Amino acid sequence: MAGFKVVVVPSNSEGMVDLAALQRAASKATAGLMITNPNTLGIFERDIVKIASIIHEAGGLLYYDGANFNPILGKVRPGDMGFDIVHLNLHKTFATPHGGGGPGAGPVGVTRSLERFLPVPMVGYDGEKYFLDYDIPDSVGKVRSYFGSVGILVRAYAYIMSLGIDGLEAAGETAVLNTNYILSRVMKEKIFELPYSGRRKHEFVLSTRKLTDRTGVRALDMAKRMLDSGVHAPTIYFPLTVDEAMMIEAPDTENLYDLDEFVNALVSVAREAEKDPAIVKGAPHQTTVGRIDEVKASHPRTLKLKWDSPKPKQDKRV
Repeated sequence: MAGFKVVVVPSNSEGMVDLAALQRAASKATAGLMITNPNTLGIFERDIVKIASIIHEAGGLLYYDGANFNPILGKVRPGDMGFDIVHLNLHKTFATPHGGGGPGAGPVGVTRSLERFLPVPMVGYDGEKYFLDYDIPDSVGKVRSYFGSVGILVRAYAYIMSLGIDGLEAAGETAVLNTNYILSRVMKEKIFELPYSGRRKHEFVLSTRKLTDRTGVRALDMAKRMLDSGVHAPTIYFPLTVDEAMMIEAPDTENLYDLDEFVNALVSVAREAEKDPAIVKGAPHQTTVGRIDEVKASHPRTLKLKWDSPKPKQDKRV
């Protein structure tokens, strides 16, 4: 942390950065602000230029968490929004595996003024040929193996080249359309809450709080029960600003049948929770593996991740 500490800036009623709170938090001691746009609620930070100005006037840097580029493909560039550093997750937008199911990959881009600090080696060009340049005096040094997950980078590059500019823009528009289709269908059922009033782009976050208070069925239980319908459950309990959160983001690859199947499964489980909460709390029932003890499963003393070869029997003869 280099002597710095994290300061949390709250959201306003629309689910965007509270500019007044950000202004109060920013000072000459500010190193930078890390933010996604659209943010984790799926809402585009329309005041992003003002946010950049506040951070830059304090002497800090604006860092773009490129968790999902779907909503901005062909629409806006992070550099134009005022970002100084961008890390780009390839796993959602560019058809590569997620890190946990990986290997994953995430290129990092910076403005010209920060280029001299990048890790070595950098790719240089002397007018005739390319070479690996280690002569970067202000570089932070070598931080990891240079090539990284080459196969993942090539896969993303091939995907980008196959779609082209128009194809990528269409993919982004379709992802936003799919997400808003699901949102419109779900909200018509009047079962879940949609915290904050801002318009959603590529994802939205529901709250099951009212349903949980009535039935005792939590977001975790609903996600497990959805598995019995053969549907991949949404992310739960993230972001932490939403109580009993269920994050839903529809990619561009799903057709109308798949979207309806997902909504039907979600709504069906919610209605089942009202009638028979016990069956939802005990889910999943149709999967190969049932409900596991997640606390125990994640405890370091429980996990056994290495092979212990049998110890040879000792010869007790004298």
